[in-house]
Amino acid sequence: MLNENEADLLSVVDEDGKQHEFEILDRIETDDGRFVALIPYHENPADGLNDDGELIILQVTEENGEDMLVPIEDDALFDEVAEIFEDRLSEEYDVQSLEDDEEEEGEE
Repeated sequence: MLNENEADLLSVVDEDGKQHEFEILDRIETDDGRFVALIPYHENPADGLNDDGELIILQVTEENGEDMLVPIEDDALFDEVAEIFEDRLSEEYDVQSLEDDEEEEGEE
């Protein structure tokens, strides 16, 4: 049984063979597929202070019987899935919406 204080972790090996650890914040399934919302995991909490805390949203696909995480190529689909995650996660976390990010970029 998973302790509520334990992170749901996922190891991902990138194209260069480097391993990265992520915490799975949420999972959803829509008519368009399965998706996960991740943030980089830091074993030492102090290391996370320098992290921008950006939410990473990826699509789960199956290849040769194994689940693979891939970027969402379709911008409209990404926006739709991101909005679902923002709504779901805003109840538990301080999630800044995509619109807020765009407004801040316009102010610079």
